[in-house]
Amino acid sequence: MHPDQTQKKKLLEEIQRPLNTRSTTVAWLNRQSRDVAEQRLWDIMVHNIQSYYNLIEYVGSLPHELRMVRLGSDVLPVYTEPTWCYYWKRPDVVKYCEEHFARVGALARSLDVRLSMHPGQFTVLASDNPDIVNRSIEEFEYHVDVIRWMGYGKNWQDFKCNVHIAGRQGPAGIINVLPRLSPEARNTLTIENDEMSWGIDASLELEKHVALVLDIHHHWINSGEYIRPTDDRFSRIVDSWRGVRPVIHYSVSREDLLDRHAKGKKPNMESLLEQGYKKAKLRAHSDFMWNRAVNDWALEFWDYADIMVESKAKNLASIKLHKYYHDSEDFKRGSYQSSSKTETFEVC
Repeated sequence: MHPDQTQKKKLLEEIQRPLNTRSTTVAWLNRQSRDVAEQRLWDIMVHNIQSYYNLIEYVGSLPHELRMVRLGSDVLPVYTEPTWCYYWKRPDVVKYCEEHFARVGALARSLDVRLSMHPGQFTVLASDNPDIVNRSIEEFEYHVDVIRWMGYGKNWQDFKCNVHIAGRQGPAGIINVLPRLSPEARNTLTIENDEMSWGIDASLELEKHVALVLDIHHHWINSGEYIRPTDDRFSRIVDSWRGVRPVIHYSVSREDLLDRHAKGKKPNMESLLEQGYKKAKLRAHSDFMWNRAVNDWALEFWDYADIMVESKAKNLASIKLHKYYHDSEDFKRGSYQSSSKTETFEVC
């Protein structure tokens, strides 16, 4: 997102379009002739791969602490849709993807930008429905195709592809599905604790199998607890990364929901529920990281893990949190010297 969001919508779209992906729908494609639909998919592919490149180039121009970015899942639309998936198997399309995604990956490595993808909520690897599991594996492996073309997946957690446990089978379902995944998928898969069902304890059943992502907001929603980086459970989550620097997720309840809450005080779950707030509403991500006390708590994890900021304002929220951290540190030191930290905030 451009820093000045007060500009006219059309102008903002023009400015932001080169850094953001485009998409289409099955319904639109089905209304077109085959030639028109395939040309549309080609044009979107060209634009989207270039948008990845442009976005990484932008992130690589930021301070090192901000060089992490989540890439959109819609880069290759309808990749797993039964009536249109044939398109992505065409030799000319595969050749283009191989050549141009390779440029994207090479750029990220040269600029030291940490990358991730997050398959959508319909990727339910632990479902008790075999058909859903099959389609979820297919959807996850679509992301892995993109990751592989970019030159990742060769080593443990050289790229992060994150999903919730999701599904009635829980941790056992994840363990059962692992042998069916490609080596690159197993190298890049991370599992995140859920806010309403499978929490940290369930995630920790997988600590010897996959890298675990601690979502501190999800855990607060689930339990009301502000977990600390000194907690043994977090130490086990760190160990699951096998020496690679972990990533945690940080979000906070919407500012317009808690508009009367003091910014210097952490919300108390028990008190909020007594006041009539619903967890379903408290789950939603804010635009910015508006609560100073919650920020101070979240930033305690920065010595141990990179912080992926999940917010509606995307990069603007990450940059603002980064500034908040340094302003706070400068205030404590009584100076405005730059920090020597090398840890990372996600920028998008």
